[in-house]
Amino acid sequence: MAARMDLDGRPIKPMTICMIGAGGFIGSHLCEKLMAETPHKVLALDVYNDKIKRLLEPDSLPWAGRIEFHRINIKHDSRLEGLVKMADLTINLAAICTPADYNTRPLDTIYSNFIDALPVVKYCSENSKRLIHFSTCEVYGKTIGSFLPKDSPLRKDPAYYVLKEDTSPCIFGSIEKQRWSYACAKQLIGRLIYAEGAESGLDFTIVRPFNWIGPRMDFIPGIDGPSEGVPRVLACFTNNLLRREPLKLVDGGQSQRTFVYIKDAIEAVLLMIENPDRANGHIFNVGNPNNEVTVRQLAEMMTQVYTKVSGEPMLQSPSIDVSSKEFYGEGYDDSDKRIPDMTIINKQLGWNPKTSLWDLLESTLTYQYRTYAEAIKKSMAKPTAS
Repeated sequence: MAARMDLDGRPIKPMTICMIGAGGFIGSHLCEKLMAETPHKVLALDVYNDKIKRLLEPDSLPWAGRIEFHRINIKHDSRLEGLVKMADLTINLAAICTPADYNTRPLDTIYSNFIDALPVVKYCSENSKRLIHFSTCEVYGKTIGSFLPKDSPLRKDPAYYVLKEDTSPCIFGSIEKQRWSYACAKQLIGRLIYAEGAESGLDFTIVRPFNWIGPRMDFIPGIDGPSEGVPRVLACFTNNLLRREPLKLVDGGQSQRTFVYIKDAIEAVLLMIENPDRANGHIFNVGNPNNEVTVRQLAEMMTQVYTKVSGEPMLQSPSIDVSSKEFYGEGYDDSDKRIPDMTIINKQLGWNPKTSLWDLLESTLTYQYRTYAEAIKKSMAKPTAS
């Protein structure tokens, strides 16, 4: 493997990375990239390893010996500090991050995203280890523009809705709206990391993902996740499409979101890993402002892409409206728009996303169809009478 150079033309030394949550969606893609393109070693920590199993065996793989899986629940495992000490860099991806859980499991959500992350920050700070912590675009909450009158021309002014790491306020709903338990926990751990940097010299980078999409995201209820589970919007819609059910649009699907392809986003993370001088002390939005749609438009586009991928005809009624109370339960609330400002990541790391929304949906739905279509058909087949 040719020597890798950082953005300033210096050779990149091989490093050991302690990756917490390596078995999840983002972790699996990051491990894949690190094994295929770099000389770095990964200590992969998680409770499950299904999504990275193919990277772990057999021993004949070109990266054999550079990735070790450690089955750990970071809540209560004394091995965690030792693994952080063994590494040059810790990346914390562990989280409860599905909106359906914020309402129904607010305590688990707060513990997972704040309390359980505290020892990781502490061990990195005490042992002078670098930390890349994954936050969320949810920390921005609602836009300033959402509080303006519906007919206000200022709603169209980017100053009122584009989200900037260093100047945008974090605006949440009331305490009764438990949907904000996740955002609040993520914001507080972010503030703690920032304070450790200021007071204790912790080298940190905070990542704010804006709807990263791609293969292996979330789960399909009843196939590789609980039947009653409610994953995030893309997996929810994919589940509906695979089962030939109308897509459920919460409160009419009027919320606006931007979506970025996982492979583009992982490029950004690799730049953070290998350019500490440019990344340390920064918070980075990682998203694609060019891929903005309402959730209703996303549903329409996914239906078109799925028809192309599967060859199946579109349903006569491809979507239905449901209330947030009916879908998520009491206490749900939402943010109106999430458009990332890309100035800081572009300036520090020269990163820009490349993949269009149509292309990322086609890649993702092709994977989902090939992976799940047969299993879903079998699960839906009625048993025949003997």
